[in-house]
Amino acid sequence: MTFSLLKKKRNKLIIQIISLILINIIILLVATNIYFDNSRAIDALSKLGSRSDEVRRIQTKLKQLGYYNGTIDGIYGTQTRKAVINFQRSCGLTADGIAGPKTLLYLGLSESSSGKYSNSDIYLLAKLIAAEGRGESYTGQVAIGAVVLNRVKHASFPDTIAGVIYQKGAFSCVTDSNWSVEPTSTSRKAAQDAINGWDPTGGAIYYYNPAKTTSKWMFSRPVTTVIGNHRFCK
Repeated sequence: MTFSLLKKKRNKLIIQIISLILINIIILLVATNIYFDNSRAIDALSKLGSRSDEVRRIQTKLKQLGYYNGTIDGIYGTQTRKAVINFQRSCGLTADGIAGPKTLLYLGLSESSSGKYSNSDIYLLAKLIAAEGRGESYTGQVAIGAVVLNRVKHASFPDTIAGVIYQKGAFSCVTDSNWSVEPTSTSRKAAQDAINGWDPTGGAIYYYNPAKTTSKWMFSRPVTTVIGNHRFCK
């Protein structure tokens, strides 16, 4: 066998070895990506069987809102799943019992932004403004957001945006078809302006439309200002 033939066989063998190594590396990388992608997908959702601090926060929030009466133990059991389903139904979400990104957003538990309030707090506030402030001026929409924030600060109301918005009997829109409508860019801006400190109401914690309200108690409240169709009062 000539030297050139031996050299060719050696080079061919080296190429085969390198190719085999590269194939194994590719397989390993693909498997690793699948694993981490699946891990992230699982971690991103709290569902039946999950155990985490996020589950504990979900249970705490659901208990504050009156949907959950069980133990706050961080274990996503059947009682937690049932509470999530009931909450999802009340908000017009897909009632699958899985606390995915949108459910967390509605609960006020999504990833925090800079400042005191989270992204989901701002989203919820904008959603309420969109539902309650239809036909109102921009100032009137900011005023609705300001009332919610004034309640958060007030001792007689829950101390979170989600708690105020979902407080039983506080805002009828959260239980009707208006709640399924996504907030507009205008309502988002109004929410942010209210959070930034603009309060056109003069510190009001209530508002009502005199053409629609029949409550004598509400009519008895001292009015701070009138904006559009709404009277704002303390």
